[in-house]
Amino acid sequence: MWQDKLKEIIYILEHSDVNEIDVTFFGKRYRVVKSASVSTVATEVAPAPTVSVQETTSPPAVETPVTEEAVTGNEVLSPMPGTFYNSPSPEDGAFVKEGDKIAKGDTLCIIEAMKIMNEIEAEEGGVVRKILVNNNDPVEYNQPLFIIDTNG
Repeated sequence: MWQDKLKEIIYILEHSDVNEIDVTFFGKRYRVVKSASVSTVATEVAPAPTVSVQETTSPPAVETPVTEEAVTGNEVLSPMPGTFYNSPSPEDGAFVKEGDKIAKGDTLCIIEAMKIMNEIEAEEGGVVRKILVNNNDPVEYNQPLFIIDTNG
């Protein structure tokens, strides 16, 4: 049901002049943003007095590519769609943090799919260079979750 609503939101975004839509369905927040080329247009229009809303939404889209560093390593992909959890419960600490050394078989995260908690384990040892998903974020099949440097 919420997937259909999300598809409608994406369709509306694609066929309008709006660059970003942020909506909440059933307690989960979804943010849909058009490609980076549209962000540049919003930056050029920003000096107009009527676009104060665009000024608040365009800086994150512009700053993200600038602040990202080139991180090398192997991507750990989500084996299924679901909800990403970085710890076994809200009270516990995260399974891994950026910079942690991991061994083959260590639990990296949990992906909840259809009310089933699936532990995602490291297929090889290394160092966690980057965590690409935030806790409680929805993830898709084959979406990159972590970057692991196996040479570290």
